[in-house]
Amino acid sequence: MDLEKFIQIHFITVQEFSINHLMSEDPFELQITIGCELHSGKGFVGFVQVATQGYEFLSFQNETWLPSPKGGRKAQKACTLLNLSQGYTHRVQWLLSDNCPRFTLGLLDAGKAYLQRQVKPEAWLSRGPSPGPGHLLLVCHVSGFYPKPVWVMWMRGEQEQQGTQRGDILPNADGTWYLRATLDVAVEEAAGLACRVKHSSLGGQDLVLYWGAPHSSLGLILLAVIVALALLTGLGVWFMKRWTHCEAPCRALPLK
Repeated sequence: MDLEKFIQIHFITVQEFSINHLMSEDPFELQITIGCELHSGKGFVGFVQVATQGYEFLSFQNETWLPSPKGGRKAQKACTLLNLSQGYTHRVQWLLSDNCPRFTLGLLDAGKAYLQRQVKPEAWLSRGPSPGPGHLLLVCHVSGFYPKPVWVMWMRGEQEQQGTQRGDILPNADGTWYLRATLDVAVEEAAGLACRVKHSSLGGQDLVLYWGAPHSSLGLILLAVIVALALLTGLGVWFMKRWTHCEAPCRALPLK
């Protein structure tokens, strides 16, 4: 609200100032950016930058309007006039040093839970289009993680595979992120490779997915479980048939 009032009060003044002192071309384009940034150890640092016709014109630093080297005489004249208006200069400084930091801290406090959330990544492996005869393109997909920083690398044991190619980190619709890492490798060298994922949400426990032998071991385990279930099912059917077969004769036996 304070910023809106400031713009409403000074908009006509800015218009008149631009028309009287800056305009030399038609159409005339004026671009202004104003805000503040939080720097560790320095607190909030405010900034105002003004450009005309797409070129830097002047800026505001330490309660003083400074001309840009590209602004020439017009920028120098504009800064002289602006610095004479102490009320306007103090108002801009107040916006940068008081209003903007309070507003920004309010936003950070309101969104702290969202900004500081940790979402663990999901990862899976696939085979990409063949890069050539006798070669495989191994693809490691990592998705659903937040925050954005993540480390993904194809490994052989503890040795990083320098041929790993990482794509851009892309946004998911739910605000999390997606990344894929590929590795072009000879078919006979694929066994023993693994994709390792490091992310702050994992608490120091890396996510590791193996390509090749470990997957075969997992397959054998699943096969053994399936076979065991099949045997138990067959045994249950056989037992039920035996019970059905002997139930009638047992009932016909005379009691002693």
